[in-house]
Amino acid sequence: MRVLWAPWRYAYIRRAVKGEMGGCPFCKIQEMSDEEGLIVYRGPTAMIVMNLYPYNTGHVMVMPKRHVREFRDLTPREKLEIMLLVEAAIEGLRESLNPHGFNIGVNLGRVAGAGIEDHLHIHIVPRWNGDTNFMPVIAETKVIPQDVRETYRQIRDPIRKHAERLLGEHRGLLERLEGP
Repeated sequence: MRVLWAPWRYAYIRRAVKGEMGGCPFCKIQEMSDEEGLIVYRGPTAMIVMNLYPYNTGHVMVMPKRHVREFRDLTPREKLEIMLLVEAAIEGLRESLNPHGFNIGVNLGRVAGAGIEDHLHIHIVPRWNGDTNFMPVIAETKVIPQDVRETYRQIRDPIRKHAERLLGEHRGLLERLEGP
């Protein structure tokens, strides 16, 4: 028998059993404090959020604030801001966690692996040499060595610094994309 201690999952299970999972969690967290919602950065039209159920330590997601399902529904401003925030997340994660690489991806639709398919989001997952060990291969279990809230505190300020810098460097273009 395999037992994996994951106490952070209990709150999710409790809400699911009570039928409290209605609505979009990415829209709901915008009403929370940054720390409570694991919001790393709030830009004008997009944000960076920690994944509460990470694939690896430091797993964050970049998404529009608006409830949008498809890339074609994003405004030009949102598209640019999202890509700048992806870059900021990478740079902040490099600075704070020193990963050897990254997986960056989007799952569009349930069959593509989207857990939340109605709110577009881009995953940024830091990777290290040796982070794939016998557990996922033999035991089909992934071990996350650091609590997500501890990781949040470690990565928040470096990512915010890079987000502010990049959005500032592109302010003129972002403003022009907003239209008249």
